Amino acid sequence: MAPPIVVKARTAEPRLTLPRFESAGASGMDLKAFLSEPVHIPPLGRARIPTGLFLEIPEGFEGQVRPRSGLAASWGLTVLNAPGTIDQDYRGEVAVLLVNLGAEPVTVRDGDRIAQIVFAPVRRAVFVEAAGLSPTARGSGGFGSTGV
Repeated sequence: MAPPIVVKARTAEPRLTLPRFESAGASGMDLKAFLSEPVHIPPLGRARIPTGLFLEIPEGFEGQVRPRSGLAASWGLTVLNAPGTIDQDYRGEVAVLLVNLGAEPVTVRDGDRIAQIVFAPVRRAVFVEAAGLSPTARGSGGFGSTGV
C-alpha cells in the first residue's frame, strides 16, 4: 500500500472533528453536515450542505466527494454531481450537493454523515489536434452499444 498523503485541514469551529477512516479497509472518510438548523430536502429536491471543513490538498491530487451507500439505499439521498471534485487549489469550505431521489422528504441535521471523501491522483492531459483517430472494434458506438 502506498504511504498516505498529507492533507492540511482546518474546521470552522473547534467543536468539529476532522474526517477519519471508520475501518482499516475504508477508502473514504465521512463528511458531516455543519448546520445551524436542519435542512429539509423534498423528493427530487436538492440542497447545498456545508461541512465546516477547509482543506489544502497536495499538488497532484484531488478530493472526490462521493455518496454514502447507506443513505442512498435507505432514503434515496445521494450526491448530485457524484463524484464532486475538490481541486487542489480550492481553499473554500467543502460543501456537498445532495439530491433526494426518494419518495419521502429527508431531513439533514447538524453532524449527520452526508457523504464521503476519497483522495485520488490527478494526471494533467494535453490535447493535440489530429486529422484522424486510430480505429477500434467498437468504433463510434456509445451509450449502450456494448450491451445493457
